Amino acid sequence: MEFKQKYLKIWFDILTPKQLLFFEHMIKRIKKNHTVLCTSRDYQQVTQLAKIREQKLVIVGKHGGAKRYDKLSSSLYRSRLLSTRIKRFSPDITVSFCSPEAARVSYGLCIQHICFSDSPHATAVMKLVIPLVQKLLIPWIIPKKEFTKFGVNAKDVIHYRAIDAAVITKRKISKNSKKPSKKVKRKIILVRVEEEQASYSSKKRPAFPIIKEIIKNFHNEEIVVMGRYSSQVKHLAQTFGNKIKILDKVVDGKTLLNNVDVFIGSGGTMTAESALLGVPTISYNAIPNIIETYLVRKKLVLRKRSPKQITISIRKLLDSPNLEIKNRAKKMLDSMEDPFPILVKTMKSILK
Repeated sequence: MEFKQKYLKIWFDILTPKQLLFFEHMIKRIKKNHTVLCTSRDYQQVTQLAKIREQKLVIVGKHGGAKRYDKLSSSLYRSRLLSTRIKRFSPDITVSFCSPEAARVSYGLCIQHICFSDSPHATAVMKLVIPLVQKLLIPWIIPKKEFTKFGVNAKDVIHYRAIDAAVITKRKISKNSKKPSKKVKRKIILVRVEEEQASYSSKKRPAFPIIKEIIKNFHNEEIVVMGRYSSQVKHLAQTFGNKIKILDKVVDGKTLLNNVDVFIGSGGTMTAESALLGVPTISYNAIPNIIETYLVRKKLVLRKRSPKQITISIRKLLDSPNLEIKNRAKKMLDSMEDPFPILVKTMKSILK
């Protein structure tokens, strides 16, 4: 479905790697007939991935880090910078994944704002954004009441039959993505360290005891660990040294997941992406959320919290062909719709 409405200017504010990948195909399709401005912030996880994916972003402001005052200060400064740039661009519509700055600027400049979200657990962001949006698009497995409590009318919440990781999983692998080198006969166990700088994050580090237990039990396999921030990478190196391979550069997750034997994640987007790719996936559920619960219920993800339970599950998964998991994953992925036509329909409805 192409978007052939009258000529429009559309602003996308993209804050995270997930958002970059989720919006990628939508932006390409919209650009065929309209002018699109894609803004982001100075945040290594996004800017490096944008280079890999060959996406052009206008960088405005920076990531606020972990501390509350720094988050507040960065957000206010970014809003101020954006207000000038967006006033000049003068878009007909804003699309974001619940960007607080996009919400505030769009509201102040009377620009219609459509948001996507699958994260009602991110309460701080929801409180800042949801009361100001015109339409909210969400996965069908999340009840509308999870968002209406933040101030949006139920009639303005629109379901689409997909989880966001499905959109990301169906993307083509970039020609700039490097495949991990796989040594003969060694299985690759990939661990994704938890988010620790988001407003909803716990300050605990559940991945570290898990990694320690994996090293103890699987020293003959290749243990690869993905950090999110330079502070995490530094701490991983200090704690585990050369017992693990630390990925200190941004990679396209799909390339990586297609070459691993087991994935252990915190329960977020990459956990869901891994599951939908048919990779044997374990969640240590650092951030409880509805998407992870759904995938556990559908037997695409194993939820294990203790390091010992996780290592037992890894052993079972490594010793099995896991054909059932692969078949379930393919069936689920094939059943998921593309939310782009729903975005187009929503845009047309609010621009009448």
